[in-house]
Amino acid sequence: MQFMDLDLAHRAEQAEASAARACAEALRRLRPEFPMDMEEIAGGIAVFAGVDSPITQAIGVGLDGPANDSDFERLETFFRGHNAPTAVELCPLADPSFYEGFGKRGYRLTEVSNVLVRDMKADEQFGPAVHGLIVRQAAAGEEKLWTLTVAQGFAEHFPVTESILSVMQGFFHRADARCFLAFADREVAGGGAVAAHEGVGGLFGASTLPNFRRRGVQAALVNTRLAWARAQKCDIAVTITQPGSASQRNMERASFRVAYTRTKLVREWS
Repeated sequence: MQFMDLDLAHRAEQAEASAARACAEALRRLRPEFPMDMEEIAGGIAVFAGVDSPITQAIGVGLDGPANDSDFERLETFFRGHNAPTAVELCPLADPSFYEGFGKRGYRLTEVSNVLVRDMKADEQFGPAVHGLIVRQAAAGEEKLWTLTVAQGFAEHFPVTESILSVMQGFFHRADARCFLAFADREVAGGGAVAAHEGVGGLFGASTLPNFRRRGVQAALVNTRLAWARAQKCDIAVTITQPGSASQRNMERASFRVAYTRTKLVREWS
């Protein structure tokens, strides 16, 4: 077991920041007309992919040392330039000066999320096959099937908007990621994605369609994605869930543990 420290937090945050950047870059290639921008700021990455996009935020900020006024000014200039609120996912291991600075500038807490990690051994086997379930990599022509499946699985919590579909499309076309589909009795039942970044396997974008829940679909998707990440020489896996959610329980059953809880801080612009 790796114990939680600044180095592990930095790896986890940079893996997610890289995922957001790669998603935005994929969307830029696919849809040059789509509003897209990104900038490295204060040790993290700020991404803009539309005002209501879930990846429009800054990740990994504050892990490289104390804040200065220019860090906040650059963040706010970036988002204000796109008429978007300044949104920052802040790791609790960030330098305390960032918390102090965001507080003084009127940021409010809008969300918390748990970052979970898991060690992976070189020779580890990831769970037995489940009768009636098949998980395989989505084929090149299955972009729409995968995108709609994952988005519809989230629909009870997040409306299926154009921004959500765009993010899913970006994930599908990332060079360093793989998307998987799960089938139950030959019907599509769910999907998920995984990416590799400097030895960190990031599991994200997973959901199960309502009619197929409680059949082991998520467990099968987790095991398949962990096996892919291990094949890419990843030594740890990372995922993000809402505290106390079914997703968190699924990940804890797969030997993930909560490493830390992040706070999402937002400043609106009138």
